[in-house]
Amino acid sequence: MKVLFLCTANSCRSILSEAIFNHLAPVGMKAFSAGSQPKGAVNPLSITALQRAGISAEGLSSKSTEAHANLAPDFVITVCDKAAGEACPVFFGPAVKAHWGLADPSDLQVGAAELDAAFDATIEHIKRRIAAFLSLPFDQLDAAQLKAELARIGTL
Repeated sequence: MKVLFLCTANSCRSILSEAIFNHLAPVGMKAFSAGSQPKGAVNPLSITALQRAGISAEGLSSKSTEAHANLAPDFVITVCDKAAGEACPVFFGPAVKAHWGLADPSDLQVGAAELDAAFDATIEHIKRRIAAFLSLPFDQLDAAQLKAELARIGTL
């Protein structure tokens, strides 16, 4: 099973989601990430937040959706923040799609301690959602039920 996390810049939220998913997922499941307007570099605060959480940041890179043109993911999950007026990338293909919006902690204009706390809170938020995703009985859900469960997870 392949999961593609999409965001705009692919430097923070989608990167964190990819790393956390791959940290928690069993063998046979793998996450990837990309952005519609990639910054070209992973936000350094994302790397340090993952390190604080004991999650590997090895191999993470900011890349365009075109980097995964031949991926054929089973699931595509956008993590951009529509509530903040952010334009979410669109994925055309047969994957099951869901939106799990997250505020971008790197946009905060606060001190270092508050910024670290915001990144840590974002990681915990992503962990809750991914744990719920991984606990789904995929073989017992039809397409409509699966889409409904993914939408529910996006509200956690």
